[in-house]
Amino acid sequence: MKIALAQINTTVGDLAGNEAKILAGAARAQSEGADLALFPELTITGYPPRDLLLKRDFIAGNLAVLKRLAAASGPTALLVGYVGENKNNPGRDVTNQAALLQNGQIVATRAKTLLPTYDVFDEDRYFEPAQKNVPVSIAGQSCGVTICEDIWNDEDFWPHRRYRANPIGDLVAAGAGHIFNISASPWHVGKHKLRANMLASLARKSGRPVALCNLVGGNDELVFDGGSLVFNGAGELIAQGKTFEEDFVVVDTEHAPAISLAAPPEEEDVYRALVLGLRDYFHKCGFQSAVLGLSGGIDSAVVACLAVAALGADHVQGVSLPSQFSSQGSLDDARLLAKRLGLRYDVIPIQPPFESVKQLVKPVFGGRPEDTTEENMQARLRGVILMALSNKFGSLLLTTGNKSELAVGYCTLYGDMCGGLAVISDVPKTMVYRLAHWINRDREIIPAASITKPPSAELRDNQTDQDSLPPYETLDAILEQYVVHGRSPAEIAKLGFESETVKRVIRLIDINEYKRRQAAPGLKVTSKAFGVGRRFPIAQRYREV
Repeated sequence: MKIALAQINTTVGDLAGNEAKILAGAARAQSEGADLALFPELTITGYPPRDLLLKRDFIAGNLAVLKRLAAASGPTALLVGYVGENKNNPGRDVTNQAALLQNGQIVATRAKTLLPTYDVFDEDRYFEPAQKNVPVSIAGQSCGVTICEDIWNDEDFWPHRRYRANPIGDLVAAGAGHIFNISASPWHVGKHKLRANMLASLARKSGRPVALCNLVGGNDELVFDGGSLVFNGAGELIAQGKTFEEDFVVVDTEHAPAISLAAPPEEEDVYRALVLGLRDYFHKCGFQSAVLGLSGGIDSAVVACLAVAALGADHVQGVSLPSQFSSQGSLDDARLLAKRLGLRYDVIPIQPPFESVKQLVKPVFGGRPEDTTEENMQARLRGVILMALSNKFGSLLLTTGNKSELAVGYCTLYGDMCGGLAVISDVPKTMVYRLAHWINRDREIIPAASITKPPSAELRDNQTDQDSLPPYETLDAILEQYVVHGRSPAEIAKLGFESETVKRVIRLIDINEYKRRQAAPGLKVTSKAFGVGRRFPIAQRYREV
């Protein structure tokens, strides 16, 4: 069968815009003689629509688009995702559906069987699951139509399964000769290889060609990588879509030769994911420009590089906000970076307002010595100034804190946490360094000193991050074990970490949930990010250490 994978970037709620993309993909598939064109999951509405699914007009609008698409369809069949109505009560009002459109008709529909309700997914909140799924006829062949999670539960691949049902096994047993999957599978480090290995295993086991068309683009904190894949019945890869960009792939499932899976460096994938997520967040929310503080350190340098790559230098403003504790080296590095990137650069010293505020509160403080209060005061003054620039020029303020800092609360509420998007809040500090080296792979963009000098908030004399934190290599390793893998303090200590360091880091993670709850949304690039996929209570007294 000749199939087309229309790997498009949909926008949640943009029914007209998504419809136009589907029509363009359908026309191209027909012009190239495809028997079938696959589009991503919930193509019409965008993914994830979340509580828009509770709006009746939203559901009705998406069904109206489906009817128009069906009427416009020709001899090339289209597999399109949409929100269906569940007319069988009791149950939820809607279903996550796929429609097969051809020759002006809705030929068949199939609902999603397995509804993910873990990490960032909350589909059981909205959708009624399918009770059964049987093959449909496409181009004279019996085919299985599935939606995203339906393909992620094969007992021979997963040692621990979330569901008893295996929709793919049922479809194969019912005679399906091809397996098609329309997907909105969010990306994280390692996801593309995992997805490919799973599909290859499924194709080999079933002896059927397996094709997955995946969504691409950023929607809020989620980044979808595309990277659509087709395997033949021997489990050999025969087609793949580009990652982190729209693509259109046509392949003959019976005669295409085997190819190798693309495997770029991890740093490149993280960089491209962040650029895509940042760009789409801006464009889909209607922002035109960004502003950020440039401290001369590595975090703000990496964020500035990402912003320029996503938006263009003419749409990015970098601001240096020095105090008496800012080193000349940091100021020089910030200026040099701005020059190399070609962005607008301004210097606004915070020393005068800092001294004024200290004098204002001096009588109330009653002679108490300076401490972190004054350090946080500097961060908050910077936040006030950056937010003023954001308000005045309509720019979105980008925060520059990384995952390591956010994990342990090494950040200031209403200070360096001010902003509308936390670009690298799911990027551990050690990966920030790797990104900086990757950005500088061909020529020095980020000044070498920003990478090599000891990291510092520069809020007091001779301050370094390691005055307050373990080395980042240690911190990030413990963070990975505790947050991502869910291991206990005792289990982590057995891996070779000093027990008291483990206890200290975990305590910091646990007690700073209140800060993370107030943080700007961040772009998810690891398998467990702080945000909607990690839901711990703030007011609670359970402690593992």
